[in-house]
Amino acid sequence: MLREPDWSSVVDLVQRSVDSGDEIGAGVSVWHGREQVLDLAVGTRNDSGDRWQVDTLVHTYSVAKPFAALAALTAVADGAIGLDQPIADVWPAFASHGKGTTTLRHVLSHQSGLYAFPPAASTIDPLDGEALVEALADAVPLHAPGEGIAEHALTYGHLLHGVVQKATGESLVDRFAGLATTYDWDLHLSVQDADLPRVADLAYLDPGWADGYLTSPNDALTASLDRPTGPLDVDLVNSDRWRTDWFPAIGLHATASALAGFYAGLLDPDGPVAQRIGPELLREYTSVQAAGHDLVLDREVSWTFGFQRDDVEIGMGGIGGSSAWVSTAKGYSCAYVTRGLATHDRVDAVWHQIEKLL
Repeated sequence: MLREPDWSSVVDLVQRSVDSGDEIGAGVSVWHGREQVLDLAVGTRNDSGDRWQVDTLVHTYSVAKPFAALAALTAVADGAIGLDQPIADVWPAFASHGKGTTTLRHVLSHQSGLYAFPPAASTIDPLDGEALVEALADAVPLHAPGEGIAEHALTYGHLLHGVVQKATGESLVDRFAGLATTYDWDLHLSVQDADLPRVADLAYLDPGWADGYLTSPNDALTASLDRPTGPLDVDLVNSDRWRTDWFPAIGLHATASALAGFYAGLLDPDGPVAQRIGPELLREYTSVQAAGHDLVLDREVSWTFGFQRDDVEIGMGGIGGSSAWVSTAKGYSCAYVTRGLATHDRVDAVWHQIEKLL
């Protein structure tokens, strides 16, 4: 749905990407202020040729992290745990191997040292969530809390789930589902059976895509992604079993419109996030908490709670090419969601085109 003629250049850009084979199926949504000005569906959502629709859901990998963080922050808002309270206060088993002083803030900002599942997780079913949580409780941190920055690529959601479940008796995914229902967000950390027909299948645009990460010379990156086995395997991630289960660090299924709409209201003092967690936690959620060289990403990063932030944007991308952000400088938000696993070149091109328009 094109709302303003000026956005036709973005439509043309994305369509050319499909025509060239650089993209096979994607959704793009742009909001200017609180109004959606573009809701684009291109390509197919599976190898059978079914067309991508504006309500197509797709697995977005680490685009999930801000939503896992938000679900955890609702427990803080409700007084179940404090940001700087030792996790072991609510989860005593977590204190093992020197983790007694690790706080929720350390986890939310990727500073806990638990950026990889322990070696024992190699033999755990990736969808045995409780076993993975127990493995993290018994894990040895790879650095002391607060003394390093490393994206908790796969562990983020299970760590937050463990804290939230112990503090509230409710799962992280259920708390997020409550938010999504309340605010009518088409965002899912666990897909309901009724929504499965809308989900796109992921596909490798490069057959060596997964191996490129799992055999990286960056040991921290490899360790963060290679256990448990399966999260980069499209046969698993395309299964109904994966879609309806939970892996909150990476398991968000979303439409482009819902993602961009969330970011459009993120900083609004009267918006849904502020309503639910309050202005002080909203400030914590979106402010830089850790800045420096990220061991996993091997670059300089400024982390909030789940987002990456710089002087002009707040957002988060996922391995494979999906991304969503809000421009604090130009007042727009955008989401690009794709089923074609490759680099972020496609969304980078969209970003550049939008920046030209505004």
